[in-house]
Amino acid sequence: MAATSFYPGKNLGGYGDAGAVLTDDGELAAAVRLIGDPGAREKYRHERFGFNSRMDALQAVVLRAELRRLPAWNAARRAAAARYDALLGGLDGLTLPRTAPGNEHVWHLYAVRIGPGRDRGAVLAELHAAGIGAGVHYPVPVHPQPAFRHLGHRAGAFPVAERSARELLSLPLHPHLTEAQQTRVAGVLAEALGTRL
Repeated sequence: MAATSFYPGKNLGGYGDAGAVLTDDGELAAAVRLIGDPGAREKYRHERFGFNSRMDALQAVVLRAELRRLPAWNAARRAAAARYDALLGGLDGLTLPRTAPGNEHVWHLYAVRIGPGRDRGAVLAELHAAGIGAGVHYPVPVHPQPAFRHLGHRAGAFPVAERSARELLSLPLHPHLTEAQQTRVAGVLAEALGTRL
């Protein structure tokens, strides 16, 4: 089973919140449908605890229209990521994202790492001051979130997640991003890091 979000900002985004679960297992598919239609196969007869998670028709219409464009949009995102790689490669204090061999990235985000000793908040502030919509996604790992405190994990329990939460910075990325816009992002980012392209 796999799940995907159709949140409006995603590669395949709906008009509002939506999502899907994908599986080739008929029993799992039936169980997910039951949970998402709040536990009922027939009206007013609930076999199990569930949620009202049905996707409305408007979302389906938008997603169906966008689905035809998704391959081209993902190709444009890959091209934009390659341009960032070329523009930003070798900048001191910056680590670029990598794609594992044999994989094809769809680049929902292009998240760089701001190296140790650098102030990610100051870098982000400079980007924002220049009108560049960079952001920090997931600034707090899962284990210190209030919902999971009962598990007793302390700071340092998940060092990779904690380091990522401190260092990652998402640069603007969408299928309509121009080379000129990316060159500007790269220039402002380089200045914020105290270096030049």
